[in-house]
Amino acid sequence: MKRQTLRVALLQETDRGSVTANLDAIEAGLREAAAAGADLVLLQELHNGPYFCQHESVDEFDRAESIPGPSTERIGALAEELKLVVVASLFERRAAGLYHNTAVVFDRARAIAGRYRKMHIPDDPAFYEKFYFTPGDLGFDPIQTSVGKLGVLVCWDQWYPEAARLMALAGADLLLYPTAIGWDPQDEGAEKQRQRDAWITVQRGHAVANGIPLLACNRTGFEPAPEGGRGIQFWGTSFVAGPQGEFLAQAGTDQRELLIAEIDLKRSENVRRIWPFLRDRRIDAYGDLIRRFRD
Repeated sequence: MKRQTLRVALLQETDRGSVTANLDAIEAGLREAAAAGADLVLLQELHNGPYFCQHESVDEFDRAESIPGPSTERIGALAEELKLVVVASLFERRAAGLYHNTAVVFDRARAIAGRYRKMHIPDDPAFYEKFYFTPGDLGFDPIQTSVGKLGVLVCWDQWYPEAARLMALAGADLLLYPTAIGWDPQDEGAEKQRQRDAWITVQRGHAVANGIPLLACNRTGFEPAPEGGRGIQFWGTSFVAGPQGEFLAQAGTDQRELLIAEIDLKRSENVRRIWPFLRDRRIDAYGDLIRRFRD
């Protein structure tokens, strides 16, 4: 019988200064989540270190590791020991000169249940990801686990309704977004509020439009920029939304937090019956969506 409820945990963390310290913090968080009865734990984007994409430097490629590799071995061992489904986020070295921003899923076992490579790669001030990451080539395919099909996407993907829709059309039971997003410290307060509100709103919209729950786990804390930049104040605010966009849990902006939420998996079926967006889609009229722009 398909499970009816799911207890999830989002580990909103700060950079602890080294890979070892970050993985130690993740281990502590996973143990805390397991003790709280969580089935599924979502970690933040690139959790092994600082958000290094604030500048372009070839030396930063030394942070990348193979998958499988040391981090997947440690996290997989914890997933097996604690009987957790874990969504991790790593800088993947696929080959010399070929790197990805990759999410890895463990299903209560050491073995990797699946992976997703970030498809949309930003290139903005302090977010110079195109220098480091090759766009993903695994498509938008949910990863089957013991708690359901996970539609795993990563950070910048969360602004694209097409990505969420394709995961939903492939049968995803949940949408999950490991994230690293924050403010320019020099922005005025009103602009900061607009940015954070937009980030929350667009993701709640994905939950509503597809009738499924959504989990977004962001990092928190100030991270100085190399070479004298302004740095980024990551705004935390990790949250879980239900299939009508309702908040099931939300973290604060400025500290480490283990966010726990209970998801009623039956609600997706019920919501889709009263709001049958998938039924009423005009797939015969959407051909131009594959064009860059309609001139």
